[in-house]
Amino acid sequence: MSQITSRLLSPRGINLLGFLACVAAMAAALYLQHAEDLEPCPLCVFQRVAVIGAGLFFLLAALHNPGATGQRLYNVLAALSAIGGAIVAGRHIWLQNLPADEVPACGPGLDYMIDVFPMQEMLRMVFSGSGECAEIDWTFLGITIPQLAMITFAGLLVLALFQILRRYR
Repeated sequence: MSQITSRLLSPRGINLLGFLACVAAMAAALYLQHAEDLEPCPLCVFQRVAVIGAGLFFLLAALHNPGATGQRLYNVLAALSAIGGAIVAGRHIWLQNLPADEVPACGPGLDYMIDVFPMQEMLRMVFSGSGECAEIDWTFLGITIPQLAMITFAGLLVLALFQILRRYR
């Protein structure tokens, strides 16, 4: 195995790859928001938080580069972030596929809900969804934004699981 391949497949290299994937996902989200004028719905915001969480754990693991136990701990945390994001993306995909007559009415904005409601009520309202979360405003090759997010979370989970299950020297 070449030295470059060895470095890329090292724990630090895989963690850096996970971090860079999160940076790319956030760059795409910010591009869509600021260049394409697509305001994120509350579920999109929670998916962004999950991407940032996973990215933070991958970055910490890459910078710290701990032994086997530390690698596994950081990557369990990254995996939990990816799973949480996938759950939110799944809910978002489900809302987008509801028949038009079953789509919930639009609710208040996330900023308002955070300011006014207790955390538990705000989370309940976000996850029950709203009409704005059911809209499909943009696609890439026929794939919606939450479907792309689901693919991203699946990839991040694969990287984290690889790090968790791998043999360390």
